[in-house]
Amino acid sequence: MAAWLVAKNTLKIMPFKLPPLGPHDVRVRMKAVGICGSDVHYLREMRIAHFVVKEPMVIGHECAGVIEEVGSGVTHLAAGDRVALEPGISCWRCRHCKGGRYNLCADMKFFATPPMHGSLANQIVHPADLCFKLPDGVSLEEGAMCEPLSVGVHACRRAGVGPETAVLIMGAGPIGLVSLLAARAFGAPRVAIVDVDEHRLAVARSMGADAAVRISARPEDAAEEVARVQAALGGAEIDVSLDCAGFSKTLATALEATRPGGRVCLVGMGHNEMTVPLTSAAIREVDVVGIFRYKDTWPLCIEFLRSGKVDVKPLITHRFGFSQREVEEAFEVSARGRDAIKVMFNL
Repeated sequence: MAAWLVAKNTLKIMPFKLPPLGPHDVRVRMKAVGICGSDVHYLREMRIAHFVVKEPMVIGHECAGVIEEVGSGVTHLAAGDRVALEPGISCWRCRHCKGGRYNLCADMKFFATPPMHGSLANQIVHPADLCFKLPDGVSLEEGAMCEPLSVGVHACRRAGVGPETAVLIMGAGPIGLVSLLAARAFGAPRVAIVDVDEHRLAVARSMGADAAVRISARPEDAAEEVARVQAALGGAEIDVSLDCAGFSKTLATALEATRPGGRVCLVGMGHNEMTVPLTSAAIREVDVVGIFRYKDTWPLCIEFLRSGKVDVKPLITHRFGFSQREVEEAFEVSARGRDAIKVMFNL
């Protein structure tokens, strides 16, 4: 059985026929699956950018489970192993894959991105080399959280976050919060976070943000807000800004807040098109980089969790089982936001 997106705002638990098990595949019984903002967006709109849901699709991509069967060529995993799953299957033949940037593969097959089915199902079949064994001290829920944490880890790598980097994070939603955790794990000595929502800022403070500043959605307030953030950090310059919202206002604020020679990483994709002050950023040599998903992050995420450098457990605010009623309720809770950060299914 699986949770199928069958129409706008309609999910149904229906039978799901597994593909055959290849020699390098494993069959995994799903145990923990989180709801991502993209899942909610597909439910509401039946599309994200040029990815359009044209026929029923199984939802979900943040997941972990227990291996039930391994293919004949799999030697590093066995039935009973608990694993976290990386959800994207690249071609391994194109220029990007051969160059190590497989997240940019044009032929990527990614869970719950049309036409690829997702992982909110009792069982799935997946390549063994995209299943990462969890240490005894790391739970299956934490394993599922490797997926959103990977976004923060990849952003920190792209932005060059390290022990001498003061970081500003725009947006205290789930991705902003995992970026906060990742920045700390990479050694950032000072991390500030801004948002329009005071509850999420309170969560950020509880998770170790040095400063959590409420801002407005008005572009004209950016200069004053930058001054407040810098004051909250004791006057420290901001070396790196991670825009985890992706709106004109947030990117403009990040560009203005970042010191000359610093770097801004665009993580969120709130707007497809933005009007931002690039000229003033250019004359200060502020680099702007973007990220798309992640690459080679699962081993590091698992090590962060194992070592205690990152604690994602406080982010899991709501839990549901796997029934028709609970699936519908879980997506309603996630879409509503408010005090919901990460909604998790326990299968």
